[in-house]
Amino acid sequence: MARSRPAKVHGLLVVDKPAGVTSHDVVSMARRSLGERKIGHSGTLDPDATGVILLGVGNATRLLRFITMLPKTYETQIVFGASTTTLDDSGEVVQRFDMSELDADGVRAEATKLTGDILQIPPMVSAIKIEGKRLHELARQGIEVDRDPRPVTVYRFDVEATADPLIWSAEIECGSGTYVRSLAADLGSALGGGAHIRALRRTKSGSFTGAEATSVDAFELRPMADVMRDHPSVVVDNETVGKLRNGAFLASDPEGDGPWAIFSEAGDLVAVHERDEKGRVRPGVVIPVTN
Repeated sequence: MARSRPAKVHGLLVVDKPAGVTSHDVVSMARRSLGERKIGHSGTLDPDATGVILLGVGNATRLLRFITMLPKTYETQIVFGASTTTLDDSGEVVQRFDMSELDADGVRAEATKLTGDILQIPPMVSAIKIEGKRLHELARQGIEVDRDPRPVTVYRFDVEATADPLIWSAEIECGSGTYVRSLAADLGSALGGGAHIRALRRTKSGSFTGAEATSVDAFELRPMADVMRDHPSVVVDNETVGKLRNGAFLASDPEGDGPWAIFSEAGDLVAVHERDEKGRVRPGVVIPVTN
C-alpha cells in the first residue's frame, strides 16, 4: 500500500459552518481548498446547526484534543409545548403539551437547576456508539436503546422570553460533550411539559468567536500556535528546544494543571506538555520541524 505524502500545510482554521452541511463536509471542503488531506475537526456540529468549528491542518491535527476540551457557547431558541423525535425542529412532533401559562421566574429557576456538574442522557440522534453502532443510525431504523447518563458541565444556562410565550431564547456555555437539545428537553420536562430547540448556533469555541470565523468559501489558515492560545505557555531557550524535540522533560514543573504550550524564544511551538495520571508533567505532543 502506498504511503500518504507528508503534510505540507500546517495550522488552524476557524470556520463559520453553514446550515445543511456536516462537520465532515467542512473538512472535505477545506481539503479541496488547501490541497491537503491531513485535516480534522474539533467538536462536531449537527448539520442543521451553524457557527464556530475549529479545524486542525497538518501537524495541528495532533493538537485537536487540547481544543476539544474547551468550553463552548451556544445560542438557540427553545420551543415549549412540543416534544420531537430529534429534540429539535427537524423531527416529528411526538407529543404536545399545554404550556401557555409558563411563569418567567419558574423557567429561569429550572434552567439554573440544569447548570453545574450534571448527568445527561445522550439523545438517540447523537453519534455515540453503543455495541459498535452509532445511536443516530439506530434511531433512523426506529430503534431506541438504553443509554447510561454521562457527566457534563453546564457553566451557564441563560433564558429570556420572546414575544411568543412558548418560545424562549437561550444562551448556554457548557463543557465538551454536552447536548444542548437534551438540556432544552429536560427543561421542558422540568416545567411539566416538553420542549425542543431550533436555530442552534455555536458562537464560541474556547476563546474563538464567530467574529473571527471565515466562511467555507474563504478559508484562512492561522498559525499552528493559535491552537494553544487558551492554554498556559512556557518559553524555553534554544538549547532546551533541541532537547524537547527529542522528547526530553522540562527541567522544572510549571505551575497549574496544564496542558502547557512550549515555545521557543523565536515564537515557534515546540511541544505540548501535560500531567499524567500520577501528576507528572510529561511531553504530550512534540511538534516536528517543518520546512
